[in-house]
Amino acid sequence: MSGEIQQRIEKKLREAFAPEALTVTDESALHAGHAGAPDGGQSHFHVEIRAAQLSGLSRLDRQRAINRVLADELAGPVHALRLTVK
Repeated sequence: MSGEIQQRIEKKLREAFAPEALTVTDESALHAGHAGAPDGGQSHFHVEIRAAQLSGLSRLDRQRAINRVLADELAGPVHALRLTVK
């Protein structure tokens, strides 16, 4: 079952990049007890995305593009975002 923040991340990435493949995994449980890991999770995510709009960009430019789309989440509830871009 996915949480509200996970669903919001998925929605924003689908709207921005129309990916061929997208998986957003809540990894918060792996970080329980660490700094930046609030009770209840929804703070650490792994995004795996394959999108034509991201191809041809450098790794840094892909990360910047995704971070721009998720700026509100990264400024608030999301402490860590791990990216795998294909």
